Amino acid sequence: MKLRATVFVLLVASLYSARSFSQAQFPAFSAEAHRGGRGLMPENTILAMLNAMKIEGITTLEMDTHITKDGKVVVTHDDYLSPGFMRTPDGQDIPVTDAKKYPIFGMNYSELKQFDLGSKELAGFPRQQKIKTQIPLLEDLIDAVQKDIKTNKRKPYFYNIETKCDVKGDGVTNPDPETFVSLLMDVLKKKKILDYVVIQSFDKRTIQIINKKYPKVRTSFLVANKKTYEENIADLGFKPFILSPVSQMVNTELVKKAHEDGVKIIPWTANTAEEIKRLKDLNVDGIISDYPDVLVQTK
Repeated sequence: MKLRATVFVLLVASLYSARSFSQAQFPAFSAEAHRGGRGLMPENTILAMLNAMKIEGITTLEMDTHITKDGKVVVTHDDYLSPGFMRTPDGQDIPVTDAKKYPIFGMNYSELKQFDLGSKELAGFPRQQKIKTQIPLLEDLIDAVQKDIKTNKRKPYFYNIETKCDVKGDGVTNPDPETFVSLLMDVLKKKKILDYVVIQSFDKRTIQIINKKYPKVRTSFLVANKKTYEENIADLGFKPFILSPVSQMVNTELVKKAHEDGVKIIPWTANTAEEIKRLKDLNVDGIISDYPDVLVQTK
Protein backbone atom coordinates (compact mmCIF):
# COMPACT_ATOMS: atom_id res chain seq x y z
CA MET A 1 0.00 0.00 0.00
CA LYS A 2 2.85 2.42 0.84
CA LEU A 3 4.45 1.72 -2.53
CA ARG A 4 1.20 2.53 -4.35
CA ALA A 5 0.86 5.77 -2.40
CA THR A 6 4.41 6.75 -3.26
CA VAL A 7 3.86 6.04 -6.95
CA PHE A 8 0.64 8.09 -6.89
CA VAL A 9 2.40 11.06 -5.29
CA LEU A 10 5.21 10.93 -7.86
CA LEU A 11 2.70 10.73 -10.70
CA VAL A 12 0.75 13.72 -9.41
CA ALA A 13 3.97 15.70 -8.96
CA SER A 14 5.03 14.87 -12.52
CA LEU A 15 1.70 15.98 -13.97
CA TYR A 16 1.79 19.14 -11.87
CA SER A 17 5.25 20.13 -13.07
CA ALA A 18 4.31 19.44 -16.69
CA ARG A 19 0.92 21.12 -16.88
CA SER A 20 0.11 23.45 -14.03
CA PHE A 21 2.33 26.49 -14.54
CA SER A 22 0.82 29.72 -15.87
CA GLN A 23 2.00 31.01 -19.23
CA ALA A 24 3.24 34.58 -19.25
CA GLN A 25 1.82 36.82 -21.95
CA PHE A 26 3.92 36.54 -25.07
CA PRO A 27 5.16 39.82 -26.59
CA ALA A 28 2.96 41.42 -29.23
CA PHE A 29 6.16 41.55 -31.30
CA SER A 30 8.97 39.24 -30.26
CA ALA A 31 12.27 41.04 -30.92
CA GLU A 32 14.81 38.25 -30.61
CA ALA A 33 18.59 38.45 -30.22
CA HIS A 34 19.90 35.52 -32.29
CA ARG A 35 22.42 33.55 -30.23
CA GLY A 36 22.29 36.53 -27.90
CA GLY A 37 23.13 38.89 -30.76
CA ARG A 38 26.27 37.42 -32.31
CA GLY A 39 26.74 40.48 -34.48
CA LEU A 40 27.70 42.33 -31.31
CA MET A 41 29.10 39.78 -28.83
CA PRO A 42 30.50 36.21 -28.86
CA GLU A 43 27.58 33.96 -29.68
CA ASN A 44 25.51 31.99 -27.18
CA THR A 45 27.43 33.38 -24.22
CA ILE A 46 26.29 34.89 -20.96
CA LEU A 47 27.99 38.10 -22.05
CA ALA A 48 25.91 38.20 -25.23
CA MET A 49 22.63 37.68 -23.37
CA LEU A 50 23.36 40.38 -20.80
CA ASN A 51 24.39 42.78 -23.56
CA ALA A 52 21.16 42.14 -25.51
CA MET A 53 19.15 42.91 -22.39
CA LYS A 54 20.58 46.43 -22.40
CA ILE A 55 19.03 47.13 -25.80
CA GLU A 56 15.62 48.71 -25.30
CA GLY A 57 12.95 46.85 -27.22
CA ILE A 58 14.50 43.38 -27.15
CA THR A 59 12.00 40.96 -25.63
CA THR A 60 13.49 37.53 -26.25
CA LEU A 61 16.86 35.82 -25.92
CA GLU A 62 17.38 33.19 -28.62
CA MET A 63 19.90 30.42 -28.03
CA ASP A 64 20.96 26.88 -28.96
CA THR A 65 21.46 23.88 -26.71
CA HIS A 66 23.56 20.73 -26.92
CA ILE A 67 24.15 17.87 -24.50
CA THR A 68 27.65 16.98 -23.28
CA LYS A 69 29.07 13.52 -22.69
CA ASP A 70 28.30 13.82 -18.98
CA GLY A 71 24.69 14.88 -19.59
CA LYS A 72 25.02 18.62 -19.09
CA VAL A 73 22.88 21.03 -21.10
CA VAL A 74 25.16 23.64 -22.65
CA VAL A 75 24.43 26.69 -24.76
CA THR A 76 26.19 26.38 -28.11
CA HIS A 77 25.23 25.98 -31.76
CA ASP A 78 27.67 23.70 -33.55
CA ASP A 79 27.99 19.93 -33.14
CA TYR A 80 31.78 20.32 -32.93
CA LEU A 81 33.98 23.11 -31.60
CA SER A 82 34.34 25.39 -34.60
CA PRO A 83 37.74 26.37 -36.03
CA GLY A 84 35.97 29.56 -37.10
CA PHE A 85 35.81 31.08 -33.63
CA MET A 86 37.01 28.63 -30.96
CA ARG A 87 40.50 28.33 -29.51
CA THR A 88 42.13 25.59 -27.46
CA PRO A 89 42.76 26.01 -23.72
CA ASP A 90 46.33 27.09 -24.48
CA GLY A 91 45.12 29.81 -26.86
CA GLN A 92 45.87 28.06 -30.16
CA ASP A 93 43.57 28.21 -33.18
CA ILE A 94 41.80 24.97 -34.00
CA PRO A 95 43.03 23.88 -37.47
CA VAL A 96 40.38 23.42 -40.14
CA THR A 97 41.63 19.85 -40.44
CA ASP A 98 40.42 19.33 -36.86
CA ALA A 99 36.88 20.54 -37.61
CA LYS A 100 35.44 17.31 -36.17
CA LYS A 101 38.00 16.66 -33.47
CA TYR A 102 35.98 18.11 -30.60
CA PRO A 103 32.34 16.90 -30.55
CA ILE A 104 30.23 18.55 -27.86
CA PHE A 105 28.49 15.24 -27.20
CA GLY A 106 31.88 13.54 -26.80
CA MET A 107 33.30 15.91 -24.18
CA ASN A 108 32.63 16.34 -20.47
CA TYR A 109 31.79 19.89 -19.47
CA SER A 110 34.89 20.15 -17.27
CA GLU A 111 36.93 19.79 -20.49
CA LEU A 112 34.64 21.80 -22.75
CA LYS A 113 34.61 24.92 -20.57
CA GLN A 114 38.38 25.30 -20.88
CA PHE A 115 38.15 26.23 -24.56
CA ASP A 116 38.12 29.91 -25.52
CA LEU A 117 35.03 31.31 -27.17
CA GLY A 118 35.24 34.95 -28.09
CA SER A 119 38.79 36.18 -28.54
CA LYS A 120 39.18 35.05 -32.16
CA GLU A 121 37.97 37.32 -34.96
CA LEU A 122 34.81 35.91 -36.52
CA ALA A 123 34.52 36.37 -40.28
CA GLY A 124 31.41 38.23 -41.34
CA PHE A 125 30.82 39.93 -38.00
CA PRO A 126 33.21 42.92 -37.80
CA ARG A 127 31.22 44.62 -35.02
CA GLN A 128 31.48 41.65 -32.66
CA GLN A 129 33.44 42.51 -29.51
CA LYS A 130 36.35 40.20 -28.82
CA ILE A 131 36.25 38.94 -25.24
CA LYS A 132 37.67 35.66 -23.97
CA THR A 133 34.84 33.60 -22.53
CA GLN A 134 33.46 30.05 -22.58
CA ILE A 135 30.52 27.89 -23.59
CA PRO A 136 28.12 28.18 -20.64
CA LEU A 137 25.87 25.71 -18.91
CA LEU A 138 22.24 26.55 -19.62
CA GLU A 139 21.51 26.73 -15.89
CA ASP A 140 24.35 29.23 -15.34
CA LEU A 141 23.11 31.38 -18.22
CA ILE A 142 19.58 31.39 -16.79
CA ASP A 143 20.91 32.31 -13.35
CA ALA A 144 22.83 35.25 -14.82
CA VAL A 145 19.84 36.51 -16.80
CA GLN A 146 17.41 36.20 -13.90
CA LYS A 147 19.88 37.91 -11.55
CA ASP A 148 20.27 40.80 -14.01
CA ILE A 149 16.49 41.14 -14.30
CA LYS A 150 16.17 41.35 -10.53
CA THR A 151 19.20 43.60 -9.92
CA ASN A 152 18.33 46.09 -12.64
CA LYS A 153 14.55 45.81 -12.19
CA ARG A 154 14.05 44.81 -15.82
CA LYS A 155 10.92 43.31 -17.30
CA PRO A 156 11.06 39.50 -17.66
CA TYR A 157 12.62 38.19 -20.86
CA PHE A 158 11.51 35.23 -22.89
CA TYR A 159 13.90 32.40 -23.74
CA ASN A 160 13.70 30.90 -27.23
CA ILE A 161 15.71 27.69 -26.83
CA GLU A 162 16.64 25.45 -29.73
CA THR A 163 17.38 21.75 -29.40
CA LYS A 164 20.33 21.01 -31.69
CA CYS A 165 19.78 17.44 -32.79
CA ASP A 166 18.70 15.35 -35.76
CA VAL A 167 18.12 11.73 -36.70
CA LYS A 168 21.56 11.28 -38.26
CA GLY A 169 23.17 12.64 -35.11
CA ASP A 170 21.48 10.25 -32.67
CA GLY A 171 24.20 8.67 -30.56
CA VAL A 172 26.90 10.55 -32.47
CA THR A 173 26.42 14.30 -31.97
CA ASN A 174 23.31 14.20 -29.78
CA PRO A 175 21.41 11.82 -27.52
CA ASP A 176 18.07 10.39 -28.60
CA PRO A 177 15.31 13.02 -28.54
CA GLU A 178 13.60 11.63 -25.42
CA THR A 179 16.84 11.98 -23.45
CA PHE A 180 17.52 15.45 -24.87
CA VAL A 181 14.06 16.68 -23.88
CA SER A 182 14.29 15.11 -20.43
CA LEU A 183 17.63 16.75 -19.64
CA LEU A 184 16.51 20.12 -21.00
CA MET A 185 13.21 20.10 -19.15
CA ASP A 186 14.93 19.14 -15.90
CA VAL A 187 16.91 22.39 -16.09
CA LEU A 188 13.94 24.54 -17.06
CA LYS A 189 11.73 23.12 -14.32
CA LYS A 190 14.50 23.51 -11.76
CA LYS A 191 14.94 27.16 -12.73
CA LYS A 192 11.15 27.76 -12.77
CA ILE A 193 11.05 29.67 -16.03
CA LEU A 194 8.74 27.47 -18.12
CA ASP A 195 6.17 30.25 -18.38
CA TYR A 196 8.77 32.32 -20.27
CA VAL A 197 10.10 29.58 -22.54
CA VAL A 198 9.67 28.62 -26.18
CA ILE A 199 11.31 25.37 -27.33
CA GLN A 200 12.24 25.46 -31.00
CA SER A 201 13.80 22.93 -33.33
CA PHE A 202 14.37 21.80 -36.89
CA ASP A 203 14.12 18.30 -35.42
CA LYS A 204 10.36 17.81 -35.21
CA ARG A 205 10.81 14.87 -32.82
CA THR A 206 11.83 17.02 -29.86
CA ILE A 207 8.95 19.44 -30.14
CA GLN A 208 6.53 16.58 -30.77
CA ILE A 209 7.66 15.16 -27.43
CA ILE A 210 7.26 18.55 -25.78
CA ASN A 211 3.75 18.91 -27.24
CA LYS A 212 2.75 15.48 -25.94
CA LYS A 213 4.35 15.54 -22.49
CA TYR A 214 4.30 19.27 -21.77
CA PRO A 215 1.36 20.63 -23.77
CA LYS A 216 1.46 24.03 -22.06
CA VAL A 217 5.06 24.68 -23.09
CA ARG A 218 5.21 26.82 -26.20
CA THR A 219 6.88 25.26 -29.25
CA SER A 220 8.31 26.64 -32.49
CA PHE A 221 8.97 24.64 -35.67
CA LEU A 222 12.06 25.87 -37.52
CA VAL A 223 11.88 25.37 -41.28
CA ALA A 224 13.95 26.16 -44.37
CA ASN A 225 12.32 24.43 -47.32
CA LYS A 226 9.98 24.88 -50.28
CA LYS A 227 6.95 23.35 -48.58
CA THR A 228 3.70 25.25 -48.16
CA TYR A 229 2.41 26.31 -44.76
CA GLU A 230 -0.03 23.40 -44.80
CA GLU A 231 2.66 20.89 -45.73
CA ASN A 232 4.96 21.97 -42.90
CA ILE A 233 2.15 21.80 -40.34
CA ALA A 234 1.09 18.39 -41.63
CA ASP A 235 4.70 17.20 -41.39
CA LEU A 236 4.90 18.32 -37.77
CA GLY A 237 1.54 16.75 -36.87
CA PHE A 238 0.18 19.56 -34.70
CA LYS A 239 -0.15 23.34 -34.69
CA PRO A 240 2.84 24.85 -32.91
CA PHE A 241 2.70 28.17 -31.13
CA ILE A 242 5.16 29.49 -33.74
CA LEU A 243 6.24 28.52 -37.23
CA SER A 244 9.75 29.92 -37.64
CA PRO A 245 10.81 29.98 -41.31
CA VAL A 246 14.01 31.25 -42.87
CA SER A 247 13.22 34.86 -43.76
CA GLN A 248 13.28 34.24 -47.53
CA MET A 249 10.23 31.95 -47.18
CA VAL A 250 8.05 34.66 -45.71
CA ASN A 251 5.43 36.27 -47.92
CA THR A 252 1.90 37.65 -47.58
CA GLU A 253 0.26 34.27 -48.18
CA LEU A 254 2.33 32.44 -45.55
CA VAL A 255 1.61 35.03 -42.87
CA LYS A 256 -2.10 35.13 -43.76
CA LYS A 257 -2.53 31.35 -43.60
CA ALA A 258 -0.64 31.05 -40.32
CA HIS A 259 -2.60 33.83 -38.65
CA GLU A 260 -5.89 32.32 -39.82
CA ASP A 261 -4.73 29.11 -38.15
CA GLY A 262 -3.75 30.86 -34.91
CA VAL A 263 -0.02 30.27 -35.50
CA LYS A 264 2.59 33.01 -35.14
CA ILE A 265 5.29 33.63 -37.74
CA ILE A 266 8.76 34.53 -36.43
CA PRO A 267 11.39 34.35 -39.19
CA TRP A 268 15.16 34.00 -38.97
CA THR A 269 17.76 35.47 -39.45
CA ALA A 270 17.15 39.01 -40.73
CA ASN A 271 20.19 41.25 -40.34
CA THR A 272 19.69 44.24 -42.61
CA ALA A 273 17.33 47.16 -42.12
CA GLU A 274 15.82 46.47 -45.55
CA GLU A 275 14.96 42.83 -44.77
CA ILE A 276 13.72 43.66 -41.28
CA LYS A 277 11.42 46.36 -42.67
CA ARG A 278 10.12 44.00 -45.36
CA LEU A 279 9.21 41.42 -42.75
CA LYS A 280 7.63 43.94 -40.40
CA ASP A 281 5.52 45.27 -43.28
CA LEU A 282 4.25 41.70 -43.78
CA ASN A 283 2.95 41.76 -40.18
CA VAL A 284 5.15 38.99 -38.81
CA ASP A 285 4.92 38.33 -35.06
CA GLY A 286 8.61 38.76 -34.37
CA ILE A 287 12.05 38.58 -35.94
CA ILE A 288 15.26 36.78 -34.97
CA SER A 289 18.36 38.86 -35.74
CA ASP A 290 22.12 38.78 -35.17
CA TYR A 291 21.90 42.55 -34.77
CA PRO A 292 19.37 43.29 -32.02
CA ASP A 293 20.21 47.00 -32.18
CA VAL A 294 19.32 47.18 -35.89
CA LEU A 295 16.19 45.12 -35.27
CA VAL A 296 14.70 47.52 -32.72
CA GLN A 297 15.75 50.65 -34.60
CA THR A 298 14.10 49.61 -37.88
CA LYS A 299 10.46 50.58 -38.20
